[in-house]
Amino acid sequence: MFFVLPASITAEGLHIVIPLYVLFLGGNVVDVGIVVGLHYALSAIGAVFWGKVIDKYHVKRAILFTCFSAITICSIGLFLTVDLNVVFIISSVAGFFIIGKNPVTQVLVMESVSNNQWSKLFTQISIITSLGSLTAFLVGSIWDTFFDLRPYFLFCAMVSVIATVLSIGVSSKSIIERHTIVHSIHGIRHIFDHTRLNFQFIFTKIPHPHDFKPIISIFQRKMSHEIGILFLTNFLFYFGSNIYFTAFIPFLKKFDFTNSEVFLVYMVQTLVLLTIFFFVPRLISRITEERATQISYLPRVLGVIIAASLIPSMTGVNSLVMAMISSCLMVSAFSIFSVSSSIIIFTAIPKGFEGTYLGVNSFMTGVGIFLGALTAGYVSNAVSYSAAFAIAVGIILSSLVMFRIYLKYKLSHRII
Repeated sequence: MFFVLPASITAEGLHIVIPLYVLFLGGNVVDVGIVVGLHYALSAIGAVFWGKVIDKYHVKRAILFTCFSAITICSIGLFLTVDLNVVFIISSVAGFFIIGKNPVTQVLVMESVSNNQWSKLFTQISIITSLGSLTAFLVGSIWDTFFDLRPYFLFCAMVSVIATVLSIGVSSKSIIERHTIVHSIHGIRHIFDHTRLNFQFIFTKIPHPHDFKPIISIFQRKMSHEIGILFLTNFLFYFGSNIYFTAFIPFLKKFDFTNSEVFLVYMVQTLVLLTIFFFVPRLISRITEERATQISYLPRVLGVIIAASLIPSMTGVNSLVMAMISSCLMVSAFSIFSVSSSIIIFTAIPKGFEGTYLGVNSFMTGVGIFLGALTAGYVSNAVSYSAAFAIAVGIILSSLVMFRIYLKYKLSHRII
């Protein structure tokens, strides 16, 4: 799986440089919200599509080669264009193909080692992915010294070419079906334990309207299953969180952060994530998933408040340090929440409905991310960044309230 490193460099580089490029071309925070929202929307669709392709046709090499080639073309296309509308289109297409490596990687892990070794291999992949992020951000942090922003897309394209070539060495056919992993609490736990930075889209089955009954029944005051409360908890958490993440780069640029400083903030964020990488599972096992989930809200809210209240009043190194602290608090909270809440959801899923409800959860997460991006763009532009951050805090806290409701419901019905 040598393709993981260059693929991660390209993906993480594009995730940062595209919003910066939108602003470079004269776009505003609304445009950034649109480009981020479309990117993740197409990623969610891609997760469904590529998952279905590998499950039906069992082709790994073809998926990787196709996706990495498409990402290379998208990177070159972004370098060549100065039209914002074209950037929207290419970024959306890139989102569709960037997600393609995820189901293939999961299958490769399951095929390569026995299930009692999944944890070790997922750990190695996650570390390699983080090193890819660090490489992308390190290159970006020194980019301004030598080049304009646009040639960074050529860097992404060249690294993507390397991933394309390395994908040729992957075996062409799968010998195991991807849905196998969702029937194992150990397998799904390893995925969430060792991929803590990126949003998780797991679709082993396309959700049917009937699958949303646990959510619909809440609004009808006829609770069919407590898992519906967890779906709403995740929806609100990612909704509020992505208001922050989408507005963050335009917010920093408004206060005269250079492109190199933006990349530097994300590089430090990744270093912190690597530092706490091995401590999160130990923390959760020591204090339980329920308590860890509740604790995770504190650093997330503090991260938003620090960004909104301290960065505007500071300049120079002080504002850069505050941006780093804010960003690090946010990803630390996400690292805890993504693992603990996902395990809670998986253990709450009725046996035999793993694929169905993981699909519903991924759909709700995707909707939250999409709405967060659009809300960040339009509120920040029409009112202010402070208003957007205030809304983010309110929605994140409403997620905490929803999770507390779940705990009370669970206790009152003697599920524990």
